[in-house]
Amino acid sequence: MSEAPVTAPLARFIAGCAWADVPTAIRHEAKRALVNYFGVALAGARDPDVAAARSLLARFSGPADASLVGWPVRLDALSAAALNAMAANVHDYDDTHLPTIIHPTAPVAAALFALAERYPVSGEQWLLAFVLGVEVECRLGLALGEGHYRRGWHITATCGVFGAAVAAAKLLGLGEQAIGGALGNASAQACGLVETLGSAAKSLGVGNAARGGLLSALLAAEGFYGPAQPLEGERGFVPVFGQPGAAAGLLEGLGEHWALAANTYKPYPCGVVLNPVIEACLALHPRLAQASIERIELRGHPLLRQRTDRPGIRSGRQAQVSAQHAVAVSLLDGQAGLAQFSDAAVARADLRALYPRLVFEDCPEMGVEAANVRVLLHTGEWLEQHVSAALGSLQRPLPDAALETKLHTLAAPFDSTALLQLIWGLEQAVDAAAPLHLCREVTV
Repeated sequence: MSEAPVTAPLARFIAGCAWADVPTAIRHEAKRALVNYFGVALAGARDPDVAAARSLLARFSGPADASLVGWPVRLDALSAAALNAMAANVHDYDDTHLPTIIHPTAPVAAALFALAERYPVSGEQWLLAFVLGVEVECRLGLALGEGHYRRGWHITATCGVFGAAVAAAKLLGLGEQAIGGALGNASAQACGLVETLGSAAKSLGVGNAARGGLLSALLAAEGFYGPAQPLEGERGFVPVFGQPGAAAGLLEGLGEHWALAANTYKPYPCGVVLNPVIEACLALHPRLAQASIERIELRGHPLLRQRTDRPGIRSGRQAQVSAQHAVAVSLLDGQAGLAQFSDAAVARADLRALYPRLVFEDCPEMGVEAANVRVLLHTGEWLEQHVSAALGSLQRPLPDAALETKLHTLAAPFDSTALLQLIWGLEQAVDAAAPLHLCREVTV
């Protein structure tokens, strides 16, 4: 039997929520998410896999009325939504809602920007839709629980399509019935596998979430609706992808506790569980000098080993989720930027020689934001570094200035200073698409 109604009251809340209902701190967090989004999307737009997808989709594009981040060309809105979400996710440098490990901004922002170019809206309208889209996808992730990811579903893709659908529906001004219909349409498109991590298909899933969410809302605007209870129905999303009885949690604290309050931003382009590991290794780097490394012991939450024990990697894409590579490159280079997680870095013999010397020690008592690294030198000396809460975690959030620096680093040759002014001032902007337009004026 179906659970207590969830879709209808959720849609009612989305339809009735106004900008005045959003706390000041959440408003600011939405803009922080956009600062991060444009930085990682501009960097990801140059990725060869994203370029290949762009070339292919251009051959099948409809009316070219939506911009691509980082390129002075346009495609149809559905293709642009997919490509801009892929670009933001491809380097694994996007934001993370830590309670769920969802990367919330890429699918929602990409869908909204594609829509905002076709149907002009103010910055305030755009930001409200964005906040609500993130709210829905992250609440779904919480309802699904840890078992969803553990069974192999890529949670950003599976939940992201609902967030993009709700956000687009809100921006279109749809009522609660149509918003529920959009959620039903999204339920037919929720997919994505953890098996794709380390490959370009991982970002394809995130792109499909943006495209599918936008399509879901546009169809609902035409009166094309999905099932009435796509979230809580007997064979609905939460019971099938999670567990029966969990959908009711979607409504707990709705309008009081906001998902963006638990959003975080990465200082390094890799899986979020590697952040404390890299931070510890960077701290050890100056103490290594020319000493050879005999053994590396990595202690952390069991999730660290489960997601990143990958010694046999062959590409920069795979390096993003490999503790062996992250440890080696951080210890030897003392850096952990995009260049350190590239195909060229993975091909280096000095780094690969360290991969087999890493051993894991599971410590369930440690949080995912913590790690302990011990290095045995050939002299017999042990070096050790413990990180209790990594930079970029909820305990040590990346400050605004660091996010701005990240954008400046990743956005060249675009005018990142002007871009930052547009993002921070988006709440007062007449045209919400203005930041996107600034990002297509230079050929990269």
